[in-house]
Amino acid sequence: MTADIFTAEIIKDAIVSLGEEMFIAMVRTSMSPIIYETTDFAVGATDAEGNLLAQGNGVTAFLATLDTAVQSLLTHYGKEDIRPGDVFISNTPYEGGGTHLSDVVLMIPVFSEGDLIAWTVNKAHWTEVGGAQPGSVSTVATEIYQEGLHFRFLKLYDEGRENTALTSLIRTNVRLPDSTIGDMHAGVAAAKVGARRIEELVGKYGRGAVLDAMRGLLDYGERMTQVELGKLPQGTFEAEDIVEEDGLGNGPFTVKVKITIDGHRMVADFTGTDPQVAGPINCSYTGLVTGARCLFKSVTNTEIPANGGCFRALEVICPEGTILSAQNPAPVSLYYEPLIAAIDVMWKALAPSLPDRLPAGHQRSVGATFISGVHPDSGDLFVMGEPLVGGWGASDRQDGDNGQFCCANGETFNIPVELFESRYGLQVQQYAFHDEDGGAGEFRGGKGVILDYQVTAREAFLTYAASRTQSRPWGMRGGQAGSNNYAQILKTDGSVERHHMCTMARAGQGDVIRLVSATGGGYGRPEERPREALESDIKNGYVTPAQAKEYYGYQA
Repeated sequence: MTADIFTAEIIKDAIVSLGEEMFIAMVRTSMSPIIYETTDFAVGATDAEGNLLAQGNGVTAFLATLDTAVQSLLTHYGKEDIRPGDVFISNTPYEGGGTHLSDVVLMIPVFSEGDLIAWTVNKAHWTEVGGAQPGSVSTVATEIYQEGLHFRFLKLYDEGRENTALTSLIRTNVRLPDSTIGDMHAGVAAAKVGARRIEELVGKYGRGAVLDAMRGLLDYGERMTQVELGKLPQGTFEAEDIVEEDGLGNGPFTVKVKITIDGHRMVADFTGTDPQVAGPINCSYTGLVTGARCLFKSVTNTEIPANGGCFRALEVICPEGTILSAQNPAPVSLYYEPLIAAIDVMWKALAPSLPDRLPAGHQRSVGATFISGVHPDSGDLFVMGEPLVGGWGASDRQDGDNGQFCCANGETFNIPVELFESRYGLQVQQYAFHDEDGGAGEFRGGKGVILDYQVTAREAFLTYAASRTQSRPWGMRGGQAGSNNYAQILKTDGSVERHHMCTMARAGQGDVIRLVSATGGGYGRPEERPREALESDIKNGYVTPAQAKEYYGYQA
C-alpha cells in the first residue's frame, strides 16, 4: 500500500521530527558536558541502503557521517548478518562515518516483517577513548595507534545481547570509564528512540506507505535543491588557502578547490591540495565530504531539512592521500582544522559572486581546548573538552557576528561557568570580547573573545590546537583582514608562554590559561563606515579610539 499525498506528508514530517526526539533523548541521558551541554553530537535516520532521511544536529560538520557510516557498515556485513536487536559501533576515520577516534558512531537496524527497512544512527564525541593523552586528542601523534581505541564496525549488541567483552575492553582502556560507558549507553538509548518511532509509523500507516514516504522525502530534497542551484551564478570558481602547521613543526599546507556550477549540479574539486602529513592535522575523505555538504547547504536552501536527496547534486573530488583524504594509519586527532579549511576555501571561492549569502572570512577554527588535572576537592581526574567561540566576517549589509562558534560547530554551546567551575579544577577569571586589531570595514568583522582560566588544582595540562594563527580571516571589498587565534599560559612569575598547538603544556596552581580567538574579516572600505556606527563601536569597546583614528580616519 502506498500513501496518499496527505498521509505521505504526515509520515515525512514524523521522520524529520524523530531526529529532534533522538537529540533530546541524548542530551537528557548522556554523562559528559561535551555532549549534554556543548551538544557535540548528531543523530538521525537513514533508509535501508544508508540514504539520509533526517538528522538532528548539534554539530553541523557531522552532515555526511551518519549516512556514510551505514553505507560502509553494509560493506562489512551481509543482510543475513544484520538482525533485530543488533547495535553496531564504529569510529574508524578512514571509512564512512569517520572523523577522529573520539567521535563514535552507533547504528541500529530497523525491521518490518523480517526485512530491514531503516537505520537510526548516533554519532557523539566521547571525552575519553584512551590513547596517549587525557581527552584522546593530541597535537604530536604520528600514527592512529597513539590516538585511542579504534572500533571498526563491531557488534556492540548481538540480537539484544550486550557484547560484554567489548564493553569491558572499553572500560579498562579509558581514563573516565563511568562517563564513557554512560555516554555509550545514552547513544544506544537515543538511537532506540528513533527506531521505535519508525516501527510505530509502520504499525500505524503500513510498511508500504512508510517506504513510499521515505522515497518521497529524498526526492523532495533533490527537487528543491536543484531549483536553488539553478538560481546560483554558473561557471567555475577557484580559491586556495593554508593550514599553518601539523603539530610537529611542519607547514604551512595548501588547500585548493575548483568549484563548477553547471545547471543543476555542483562539483567541488580539491585536486592540488597538499599530501597528508606526519602530524595529526589530517582529515579523511568523509570529513571532506561533510565539509563540502555544509557549504553546499548554506548556498542552496537551508530551510529544506537535510537529507540524502539534497546532496545528490553535489560531487566531491579529491585524490587519495591528501590532508583532506588521509589514508591509514595517518593521525587525525585534529581533523576538524583542515575540514574547516575545506569549508572556508569553498566559501572564499564563491563569496565574491554571492555577497548576499556569504560574508567575509571568520575565525576558521574550532579552537578545541582540552585541560586535564586532578580536582583539588575530590582528588579525581578531570578532563575538560570545549570548543571556543570567535568572530564571523562582515557582509554587504551588516557587521559580522560576535562570539559565535565556527562554521563546523553549528548548534553547539558553551559549558556554563557554574558547571565548569564545579566539575574542573579551574576558575573563569575573564570572558570578554578583545580589542586586538583586525576586521575594520564599512561593516565591521565580528569580535573574537579572550577567555581566562585560572588553575585552582595543583597543576593542569593544556592541549590546544588552532589554525588562522598566522594567516588571517580574509576581508572583502576593501575590508581589513581579521586577527589571529592563539593560547597563552600566564605564569605566576610573570613569564608568558604562547601556543598555537600544544599537548600537555603544564600550568601550575595560580597560573592562567588564556585563550584568544580571531576577529572576523571586514567588508567594504573602513573610511565609509557611518560616523554614528563607529561612535557606537567606541562606546561599546568594539573599536578603541586609536583604532578608530588609524583605520577609519576618525577625529573626535
